[in-house]
Amino acid sequence: MKLYEKVAKGLRESMEAGLFIAGDKLPSIRQLVIEHSVSISTVQQAYHQLEMEALIEARPKSGYFVSQRSVLPAQPETSRPAQRPIDVSQWQEVLELLLSKAGDDSVQLQHAMPNMSAPTLKPLLKKMTELMRHQVALSLPYGDIKGSLVLREQLAKLALNSGCSLHPDDLVVTSGCQEGLSVCLRAVTEPGDIVAVESPSFYGSMQAIKTANLKAMEIPTHSEHGLSLEALELALEQWPIKAILVTPTCNNPMGYTMPEEAKKRLYQLAQSYDICIIEDDIYGDISYQSPRPKTIKSFDEDGRVLLCSSFSKTVAPGIRVGWIAPGRYRDKVTHIKYVSSSMCPLLPQLAVADFIKSGGYHRHSRRVRLLYKQGRDHLVQSIKEHFPDDTRISFPQGGYILWVELNKKIDTVKLATQCKAGGVSIAAGPLFSATGKYRSCMRLNFSEQTEIEREKGIRQLAVYINQQIQLIK
Repeated sequence: MKLYEKVAKGLRESMEAGLFIAGDKLPSIRQLVIEHSVSISTVQQAYHQLEMEALIEARPKSGYFVSQRSVLPAQPETSRPAQRPIDVSQWQEVLELLLSKAGDDSVQLQHAMPNMSAPTLKPLLKKMTELMRHQVALSLPYGDIKGSLVLREQLAKLALNSGCSLHPDDLVVTSGCQEGLSVCLRAVTEPGDIVAVESPSFYGSMQAIKTANLKAMEIPTHSEHGLSLEALELALEQWPIKAILVTPTCNNPMGYTMPEEAKKRLYQLAQSYDICIIEDDIYGDISYQSPRPKTIKSFDEDGRVLLCSSFSKTVAPGIRVGWIAPGRYRDKVTHIKYVSSSMCPLLPQLAVADFIKSGGYHRHSRRVRLLYKQGRDHLVQSIKEHFPDDTRISFPQGGYILWVELNKKIDTVKLATQCKAGGVSIAAGPLFSATGKYRSCMRLNFSEQTEIEREKGIRQLAVYINQQIQLIK
């Protein structure tokens, strides 16, 4: 545990014990520096972390105070997917979403896109420019099939934050996480096999299952605790499931992070049934929690967990730098990666490696986590204020997307068409199911807009929702 994490932990425990209650002023930075014999920056980092956890708030020229605890929104109900393996559909709907182009003055709430305007990205952009000007010849020849060693060394160091002890040779660089998931599915299954997935689940994962000619076994999921391990175990007893595909940290689309003990139990279930886990950790580095949540891979004793991630959701999707830690499947993953797309472009890998090594990635992650948390709180408050009282909202502990559950009579597919014409874009719930379930649900992001734009979008959405309600009546 880092020094600032120890200071934050001590303050957190004091609040939990009631030594500081809502509204109380916390010790000054100078007091904590003397008390803990640490630097000013260490205390500032500790307070920054507690701010992101919504435990404290800074008041200009006054110091730090314990936050007034707001009432959390009503959570979406545990999902109830079909209790049998099914073929994945919805490709045309997903394609339409990917190809959709909204006007410049529209409010974009549909895509899971990071904030790319943060000034903390400037060092990365500068490095990319330098490489293009002075070392562009590096981009011409083939590179290492596993990816740049310089990058893999930095990725191995980065993995320590999630509890993983990896060697650079344990990693395979990919063109984003989507390729990583697709490669892993093909490495551990045969056409016709069954893959267990969360429900609702990211449409990109579902389409990777479809393309590999697999069947999806959707498992009930709760927006706060994640995958139902009890339901998963029943499915494992009943069906010949070959793999489990999960996003347990800052899940897409619901935003939850599974508790550490639940992640460990999930791994133990996979051991008991001798199957593998494909873990999508693409949002893990922008969790609001400190220390950063552990991955399921951190509990892996026998190489059955294939960890996938990328910088598409933490930095920018256009750089297309992802990776896999495939465990015992390393040789097969490397072979499939070679056959599917050969080597990845070298210049983006070198730029990202430098961004990590110089500390730029850490600074950027810290900056955007705070922005995303503020965006979450604003979006939740806007929904509570403008949407019908029976609306249920997930409360993410990281990332920049949340799940909204409306009255069962509301059709978000129709809503998406209506609101697009009105300058607002959403991702309708059926995109996140193999069979088009969740027609009364939608996914919204809170990363790309200003508060004014976001408020405008939610107000417009509320108008269309109320129009549907009036027609139903």
